[in-house]
Amino acid sequence: MKQFNITGMSCAACSARVEKAVSALQGVRSCSVSLLTNSMGVEGNATDDDIIKAVEAAGYGASPKGERKEKSEAVSDKETPALIRRLVSSVVLLLVLMYFSMGHIMWGFPLPSVLSENAMAQALIQLLLTGAVMVINQRFFISGFTALFRRAPNMDSLVALGSSASFIYSVCQLFLMSARMTGGDADGALHLLHGLYFESAAMILTLITVGKMLESRSKGKTTAALSALMSLAPKRARVIRDGKEIEISAEDVKVGDIFVVYPGESIPTDGVVIEGVSAVNESALTGESVPVDKSEGASVASGTINSFGFLRCRATRVGEDTALAQIIKTVTEAAATKAPIAKVADKVSGVFVPVVIGIAAVTAIVWAILGYDASFVLSRAVSVLVISCPCALGLATPVAIMVGSGVGAKNGILFKSAISLEETGRANIVILDKTGTVTSGKMTVTDILPSKDESEEALLALAASLEKKSEHPLGIAVVEYAREKGIELSEVTDFMTVTGSGLYAKLDGEEICGGSLKYIEEKSELPEDMRNKAYRLAENGKTPMFFTRSGKLMGIIAVSDTIREDSAEAVSELKAMGIHVVMLTGDNERTANAVGEKVGVDDVIAGVLPGGKEEAVRRYAEQGKVIMVGDGINDAPALTRADVGIAIGAGTDVAIDAADVVLVKSRLKDLTATVRLSKATLRNIHENLFWAFIYNAIGIPLAAGAFIPLGLTLDPMFGAAAMSLSSFCVVSNALRLNLFKLYDIGKFRKKAKGIKTEDKIMEKTFKVDGMMCAHCEAHVKKALEAIDGVESAVASHEQKTVVVTLGADVPDDVLKKTIEDEGYTVL
Repeated sequence: MKQFNITGMSCAACSARVEKAVSALQGVRSCSVSLLTNSMGVEGNATDDDIIKAVEAAGYGASPKGERKEKSEAVSDKETPALIRRLVSSVVLLLVLMYFSMGHIMWGFPLPSVLSENAMAQALIQLLLTGAVMVINQRFFISGFTALFRRAPNMDSLVALGSSASFIYSVCQLFLMSARMTGGDADGALHLLHGLYFESAAMILTLITVGKMLESRSKGKTTAALSALMSLAPKRARVIRDGKEIEISAEDVKVGDIFVVYPGESIPTDGVVIEGVSAVNESALTGESVPVDKSEGASVASGTINSFGFLRCRATRVGEDTALAQIIKTVTEAAATKAPIAKVADKVSGVFVPVVIGIAAVTAIVWAILGYDASFVLSRAVSVLVISCPCALGLATPVAIMVGSGVGAKNGILFKSAISLEETGRANIVILDKTGTVTSGKMTVTDILPSKDESEEALLALAASLEKKSEHPLGIAVVEYAREKGIELSEVTDFMTVTGSGLYAKLDGEEICGGSLKYIEEKSELPEDMRNKAYRLAENGKTPMFFTRSGKLMGIIAVSDTIREDSAEAVSELKAMGIHVVMLTGDNERTANAVGEKVGVDDVIAGVLPGGKEEAVRRYAEQGKVIMVGDGINDAPALTRADVGIAIGAGTDVAIDAADVVLVKSRLKDLTATVRLSKATLRNIHENLFWAFIYNAIGIPLAAGAFIPLGLTLDPMFGAAAMSLSSFCVVSNALRLNLFKLYDIGKFRKKAKGIKTEDKIMEKTFKVDGMMCAHCEAHVKKALEAIDGVESAVASHEQKTVVVTLGADVPDDVLKKTIEDEGYTVL
């Protein structure tokens, strides 16, 4: 996505105009303009020059966003100080003007005799003071009338028209006063003095400036999270060049450079520790307040702080590739996108100003026809112009999205787009991948069951010595556990792997074996009690491995992918929010059900291949909005298929790229926080839109005089005040999200809607020898599909495989016998 800075926008009508102009360009797939950050995101192959020309043709300015420094300046609040200066000057002049126009004329405040007895002098002073206020606030007139002449009126056009109408009317009255004074009609001139609207013109401009200042200040707070992230980027780095330590700009660090970090300093770029021990405060990136221990081989991230100790590191990612830069990019792009809920407000904002001008004109004509004087007609028309506010509508969604994204980023939850922030809260089904998501993804030894007359140490020493040459995750877990226990490992000879079954080697001249129940049954006699223990381990989601020495069973070691500490709590909270929770896994059904039961999911689908995960997501999508949570390459298709894909931060780059949301801290509990934050943001958007629509729905008829029969009318000055406060109220309401308690389930509890439980689906793959052609494949397919519980069978004589999809549990022996009965060998 290309990013641009946009200048000259003052309201939602402006952003709608820019968006429409750029979207019309050939090669632009999508365009999203943010009034909040004065930025634009464009997807497509249109050139920068064409995009900038389109924006300029619409009456605004555009420039490509540059490096991080420029991006930081783009979200810094430069507008508020300028508005404060304008406001102070306007208020000083307005107070003097009000003293003349209302203080003296209405309430009898004293004036020097040279002025009190000269109505013309008082009128001229009011003219000069109002002119000065108009010059100070000339931006409204330049922007408003320019947009009007381009036939794309905006909010400034309404302010400029309302203020100009009051000013021109008062100038006309001033000429009439002069004529009456010349004719000797001093009383008539004094009467006209009471009908001047100079103070209304100045008051409108001043009150709108008050609103703009408050709005700007509040908008500055909505980008505070993004500004805070950008400020984390260190400016300097200490690197080793030619054996000497020198200090350079952090932007000049290259991949492979050696840099050093002293206690209390920020880490300048992503890298890996090559020397030193310390603890690093990563709270700025992950929200986790407890420092993380770092030693040789550990990774460090830019923007985190070295709490104590000296670290020497090698740079692995620099500049825009660092984790911090990617987080900033994600939050910035999320702010530049638009949520679907904003489309209605954008459509209204696009036609709002022309409609309001039309209403003001009709109001003036109707009251004039009814015989009311020019002063009353003008008052009604100006009130309609100045009370109408498209900004409240335009800001209702983006400010909430910006604050919600910022709150998420501060807590390690990265929304990649406004769409993902909105859709997450609408989901009613969550599908969890088991390995690496519900579980930690790392195998650990859980049980050591030696045979009679054997010790745990002897069993572990033999098993670890055998597994030392294996690269299988189960074997690695055994070796790591033995080393943690300080057990000395022996060297084995004649090592051999029996694919899919186990291992064989010799230790001190004796044969040793390790592997599955089926493999070891061929090598040794298994006591019934040990066999039963193995079954119980498998039922609890563990993988039992058997080990023998010289044909004698040494014992069983069970290994399991441990369940994350917060998995059960996270699933419980999801269910309490009325969400149906499903667990997907490629594991066997017994293991999957054991894990599913422990964490409390509603549904378990076992034996699923990567394609099957995507298919399961598709089926559930027919029943509602689906969130898919995963961490591996094999989860990418399912993450893409789901309404919202959520990746665990410790997962693969492929999964993170495919996901819509990233949980940086890799905690499943953050999933529930993500859903709650999305729901809170959605609710905030609804509140903002409601108040924005209701404000205009009541305010415009009131200003037009529709409620005069009820005794209700609105002065233009009060209309301007109401307009000023409308946008401020919307932005302030969005800022309440900063107070949102992410980890408090509270009011989000609800009952789950009935979701049809997925039929248990499992795939089993058999290696088969003897198939020679398509006819052989057809024979095997027909025989297997005749078995009760078999959904389908796909045979391949080229790959020598048969893939059986089951809808119910069918024993392997039954499937194997069916294939062999057709004359083929199951390997």
